[in-house]
Amino acid sequence: MIAVKVKWNKEEMAVEVDTSQPPSVFKSQLFSLTGVAPERQKIMGVKGGLLKDDAEWAKLGLKAGQKLTMMGTADKIPEAPTQQQTFMEDLPEEEQDTSGMSKYGAGLQNLGNTCYMNSTLQCLYAVPELRTSLTSYGPSPGMGGMGGVDGNHTLTVATRNLFADLTRSAQPVPPMEFILSLRRTYPQFGQTNREGYHMQQDADECWGGIMTSLKDRLKDGPSNDPVIRKLFGLRLRSTLKSAETDEVINKDEEAEKLVCNISVEVNHLHEGIKLGLVQDREQRVEALGRDALFHGNAAISHLPPYLTVQMMRFYYKADVQQKAKILRKVTFPLLLDALDFCTPELQAELKGPRLAGKHKHKHKHKHTERSMFWSAASQPASWPAGEQGWGPVSAKEIEDRRVGLSKKQKLGDDSSAAPAASAAAAAPSSGGDVAMDDAAAAAGASTSGEPAAEASVDFAGQLTGKYELIGVLTHKGRSADSGHYVSWVKQEDGSWIQFDDDKMIPRKEEEVLTLSGGGDWHMAYMLLYRAERVPQE
Repeated sequence: MIAVKVKWNKEEMAVEVDTSQPPSVFKSQLFSLTGVAPERQKIMGVKGGLLKDDAEWAKLGLKAGQKLTMMGTADKIPEAPTQQQTFMEDLPEEEQDTSGMSKYGAGLQNLGNTCYMNSTLQCLYAVPELRTSLTSYGPSPGMGGMGGVDGNHTLTVATRNLFADLTRSAQPVPPMEFILSLRRTYPQFGQTNREGYHMQQDADECWGGIMTSLKDRLKDGPSNDPVIRKLFGLRLRSTLKSAETDEVINKDEEAEKLVCNISVEVNHLHEGIKLGLVQDREQRVEALGRDALFHGNAAISHLPPYLTVQMMRFYYKADVQQKAKILRKVTFPLLLDALDFCTPELQAELKGPRLAGKHKHKHKHKHTERSMFWSAASQPASWPAGEQGWGPVSAKEIEDRRVGLSKKQKLGDDSSAAPAASAAAAAPSSGGDVAMDDAAAAAGASTSGEPAAEASVDFAGQLTGKYELIGVLTHKGRSADSGHYVSWVKQEDGSWIQFDDDKMIPRKEEEVLTLSGGGDWHMAYMLLYRAERVPQE
């Protein structure tokens, strides 16, 4: 690292240059400090005149304390809203909560192709533990008030402030502070087209950027553990074997999401996740003196309280130089059992809690034929008739999809979860919970009477490996960098709300299950699941 001074207009800034990174990274630092986009920066004071993105620091002779000069105009700051932001407590009593929707938060104004950001934020807002942690977040000692030039800090502060506004506001919130912080921390979100308008971006990249910043700044108490790791962190264990040398490689790594790969054989989320855990790759083999192909799979060795799954719907199409979309229909369940994706050790650890929690919410998901039937006549007027995925949906089909079963396949035939899934499909009156008779037999415990009650006390509060769907981020269109993003979030009272920028629309659970793709309508891109725990009672 080399400390230099950069003069811009009348300001002089001290900046550390990481010479192991290309100059483009240095320009991104200056963007976070000044708001001048990298493509508009002209940096002088180095050998050869202007600093180029592909220059080599070693050939520029950069020295500690060297003075550089930057020329360029900062991005135009978004215009302030024409009307002052109104909070619920400031309204006259007769005007407060006339729609009854304020208990679900508030919408977010679109500041120009920012639906990707708005939908991401609404999904993350659905995690109460994250909101609570943000509430207590403040500047660390020595950060200089608002955190100086630390982009991760300013983005965390902006997230905290925005979530507070969503909680208190009686009208859609303009996320101005957040979008400015996001673009300064991650310059790619500040890209503009030829007309100067900000471009649409990939919601998954926005999700990942927010997670990275919050993980860096948001810590949990004396342990100083990242809150994001505690809430969303997965641990994966990969085992790879070379077919040529029988060499075995074991690797442990962390992740904040699972990936559902989509191919012509994938019809359901379970199949896509299994495909996403395949880790076939080339590795260097010293004995051969070259790369060799290794085959293997990853498995989950640690489950988080919240499980994020990305549907891998976009791929880069070189001929048109953009991310093209895979429209294939891939169904997903309201209740996801992650047992089949876990290591044998974690599966063994989950046996006790799964047995103890088998009666949890026994009647929670009971539905009648009348409430489960979804016909074309009951489609919302604002949704196109005959759209792919709509039409009659029987109670049996809805119940199967709750526990992750498709029409063509009863999942888990080759896994330890198979008996449970089959039992659930055969007995919809159980509310979709996976039967645990086989787990009970494996654990050598009774499935009824006092032993089960004792087990419930022993495992109270522990994860069971089952997850309830609470958020869906959808995309409508043919490219990740165009189209429209929307979020669908399950509320504490069990209702679903669609957040379409500033609009909040009540939806039915059946409607959420139709977001599986197969056409040009909204289809799931990011899924957010919340872990089911053994009851405390």
